[in-house]
Amino acid sequence: MSSTRVLVLNSGSSSLKYQLLDMADSARLAVGLVERIGEETSRLKHTPLTGDGAERERTGPIADHEAALKAVAAELAADGLGLDSPELAAIGHRVVHGGLKFTEPTVIDDAVLAEIERLVPVAPLHNPANITGIRTARALRPDLPQVAVFDTAFHTTMPEAAARYAIDVATADQHRVRRYGFHGTSHAYVSRTTAELLGKAPEDVNVIVLHLGNGASASAVRGGRCVDTSMGLTPLEGLVMGTRSGDLDPAVIFHLARVGGLSIDEIDTLLNKKSGLIGLCGDNDMREIRRRVDEGDEQARLAFDIYIHRLKKYIGAYYAVLGRVDAIAFTAGVGENAAPVRAAAVAGLEELGLAVDGELNAVRGDEPRLISPGYARVKVAVVPTDEELEIASQTYALVGRHEERLRRMGN
Repeated sequence: MSSTRVLVLNSGSSSLKYQLLDMADSARLAVGLVERIGEETSRLKHTPLTGDGAERERTGPIADHEAALKAVAAELAADGLGLDSPELAAIGHRVVHGGLKFTEPTVIDDAVLAEIERLVPVAPLHNPANITGIRTARALRPDLPQVAVFDTAFHTTMPEAAARYAIDVATADQHRVRRYGFHGTSHAYVSRTTAELLGKAPEDVNVIVLHLGNGASASAVRGGRCVDTSMGLTPLEGLVMGTRSGDLDPAVIFHLARVGGLSIDEIDTLLNKKSGLIGLCGDNDMREIRRRVDEGDEQARLAFDIYIHRLKKYIGAYYAVLGRVDAIAFTAGVGENAAPVRAAAVAGLEELGLAVDGELNAVRGDEPRLISPGYARVKVAVVPTDEELEIASQTYALVGRHEERLRRMGN
């Protein structure tokens, strides 16, 4: 393709994150964020990565996502990177939930958009915002290919034994209750990059990926394909997270309703926004928790220990699922930056071939790197995730294939 630029959009309910990349060399040309959309105090932060690279910020009311994208377009145009540029090949959209239908990036048309809308009941917090971003971008550039890249797609390779819950099959099928998994673009990128770090092809490597941010998830990746992941029907299942509980006995919900008198909405808020680390110790920032631990704060120590205990359980479980593990990769905000978390997660697992070198673990950096000693049978890696690059890469590749098919049909 002669056009090589891809704009990546990540639309939230009141925010719009964006990056413009040139896929000729995977270079970022601009990054930015519009937040508090619909409020008087809206803010746009834009950083061109060409020229002087000075960040620009504007505040003031931005009524809706259409106004937000138009404001972004104006900032890009000021840098000579406008949305009307013939160098723009496509717009890639992060879409959280693709259900079982969308197993790979997909060019968006009316039928695809309708199917994404049909999935709103299983992703009520995310898909509506993603849909708004898609509609806005399509209205501004109806001539440009728009591609949906789904968080759930990477996990659709899970076998039914991993994806099914042990509940009545007819009920589960009627309401589409199963484990979908999330953070898929991150798990795809990190598992592939880990294989490259080991000097091997993805199909030859088994990796446990630990995406540890405010939201956290683990995946077992065999030969480049996900065979299990910790998040389920929603992002609530699995690891202890910043504000989410992760795994718990489902009867806790019945108990809180019957004995505690909490409504379904109150329980939903409790488990998604008032649990996890913030529920355990009042902080969801791992840096602050570690500071408190170092000062002898017992509540912070308990929160940290619970976090690590759950993490170790998943490492062990996915080791068993994979049978052979070549590497464990830590990624996302906590995984990339919290050396004490990495050390604690692996401590005591030497019989499984796991170890962390203290000096290597203490080094900070932006590049993928190994932090295990040379003798370790299973490599431990830190791999900075790059979901935007993954979305752009998948978008660009799909548009190239799509254009080639159209050319062949024309001939």
